[in-house]
Amino acid sequence: MVSPSTAGALPLFHLYGDPPDDSAFDFIHVETIASRSSIHDWNIRAHRHRNLFQILLIERGGGEMTFDLAKLSFAAPAAILIPAAIAHGFHFEPNMTDGWVVSFTEDAAGAIRERAGEALQRLRMLATNPIVPIGDAAELARLSALCKELFEEHGLAREGYRLAMRGLLVLIAVGVARLAASRARSGSVTLYPADATVARLRALVDEFFRKERLLGFYAERLGMTVDRLNDHVKRATGVTAGHLIRQRVLTEAKRQLVFTTQPIHDIAEELAFADASHFARFFRKQTGTAPHEFRDQRGG
Repeated sequence: MVSPSTAGALPLFHLYGDPPDDSAFDFIHVETIASRSSIHDWNIRAHRHRNLFQILLIERGGGEMTFDLAKLSFAAPAAILIPAAIAHGFHFEPNMTDGWVVSFTEDAAGAIRERAGEALQRLRMLATNPIVPIGDAAELARLSALCKELFEEHGLAREGYRLAMRGLLVLIAVGVARLAASRARSGSVTLYPADATVARLRALVDEFFRKERLLGFYAERLGMTVDRLNDHVKRATGVTAGHLIRQRVLTEAKRQLVFTTQPIHDIAEELAFADASHFARFFRKQTGTAPHEFRDQRGG
């Protein structure tokens, strides 16, 4: 039985039915739609994921989804885009619907250097209208094959599988982003309005997080009081503005620990901590482990 993280609140999960995991990093998961939904009578209750983006590939069947306050019908073949923190749920046609669910933290593709993460940034913008019909049978077959290969890499865990999974994720993201962009250019859909304040806050945090932690700094640039900004972000995302700032710092720290050999005291200095011990206390509070332990566990 699934249960919400807070009684009476919209359930907050890592994967559906699993407790939230704020420390998830470089995470990619793939499963069939039937594998999880069939054990819940093909009904996935409305819920949120704090830090996961999801792509569903509907190969057959269909149903109805909740997306924030909207009720939307969908039918195969289609892709469905679910950004982090968006309330969503599904009623699938029982025993008729199948395909794939790809779940990932957004840093997963960004771990590949150069500009691989741009496909995910593009998906975030296009996901304001979540259902993407797939009219090309060849494109459906290609995306299905990529999802199957991702599933095999995930299950077999052969040498180099993490790198292979990141590459396959980028190919899937690029393919779906192209379909969604083509749909948007056709003018056949009306986009749901994105939250402009949260988008501006995220952009500011990306620009200044290495030096600025105080919420007042960001509130002033957004022309808001600290309380008003916090309330607005909490309503839009389910977390506080301070949480978004801390998670951005934490994500960068994890990237440096895993993907570089940079000394921990240098990482602390780069992220504007007073010293390495201050950084270590912050990191342990957020993740439950010390920076050097995290690096060792990840093979950094």
